[in-house]
Amino acid sequence: MTSNHASRASTPAFMAVAPGLHVLRDVFVNLYYAAADPAQPAGDWVLVDAGLAGSAEKIRRHAAEAFGPTPPVAILLTHGHFDHAGGLAGLLETWPDVPVYAHPLELPYLTGRSAYPPADPTVGGGLMAWSSFLYPRQPYDFGARVQPLPTDHTVPGLPGWRWLPTPGHTPGHVSFFRNADKVLVAGDAFTTVVGESALATLTQKQQVHGPPAYFTPDWDAARRSVAALLALAPEVAATGHGIAMHGEALRQQLADLATHFNAEARPKIGRYAHEPAVADASGVRSVPPPLVNPWLKALAVAGAVVGLVALLRKKQG
Repeated sequence: MTSNHASRASTPAFMAVAPGLHVLRDVFVNLYYAAADPAQPAGDWVLVDAGLAGSAEKIRRHAAEAFGPTPPVAILLTHGHFDHAGGLAGLLETWPDVPVYAHPLELPYLTGRSAYPPADPTVGGGLMAWSSFLYPRQPYDFGARVQPLPTDHTVPGLPGWRWLPTPGHTPGHVSFFRNADKVLVAGDAFTTVVGESALATLTQKQQVHGPPAYFTPDWDAARRSVAALLALAPEVAATGHGIAMHGEALRQQLADLATHFNAEARPKIGRYAHEPAVADASGVRSVPPPLVNPWLKALAVAGAVVGLVALLRKKQG
């Protein structure tokens, strides 16, 4: 799947992507500010995901630009990976009364009970993937501050939206959908950039792509989640990584991904390619063994970088 969109490295980090919905790109991950009423953008609002550690002040600053000093009525998490929940502790210090919501199956990773399955740096074929064994995966512990999303699939603070379970990338991953204009906040159920590649992440070239492979431990569930989101026929897809996509180009590329998911997104070989991690309400129960020691992989990458630098110096000399 290719895109005719040019590189978007110059796209503003904070911008509107749909009526009442703003995105903030936090280094390489996106988080979203959603107005309860798109016709009254200065009214109540909700934060979707919380970015990287150390980002709380930046998140608050942009919130003040869009909504004034009023804190959000809720913080929603698509999932609890380090790049989606890293800034949450800092935000809760300033917003002590704001509730946080996530899927019940995501709560073990947000209340200190379980670490996520290990990353698989052998899949994805890019620097972001090769480095993934270094990424934090230990649980946060926000205690009672985190509550399960409502069982009727309504979204706290966002009338007209509903949440959908979209597991695969994590056991309790969810997406959010506004029925009126078919706006989808998809988290990492799929992305609009080749997130395993540092170059693609830098240039932000648009392309509907599968969930970040190195942190996806259940590929059958991930495939079903993509199919479920395609069935919504979204007009806008605001994803955890990459620039939001719109209209027919979005739907066509999403359909291609759903149709060819196992060929284009699912790794042929990898720790979870043919056997998922198993998790339940208490957290991770079992994981398949690694195929390659990640430290050996890191040494191979380091050797390749050193060799490339030496070759470039030789040519310059």
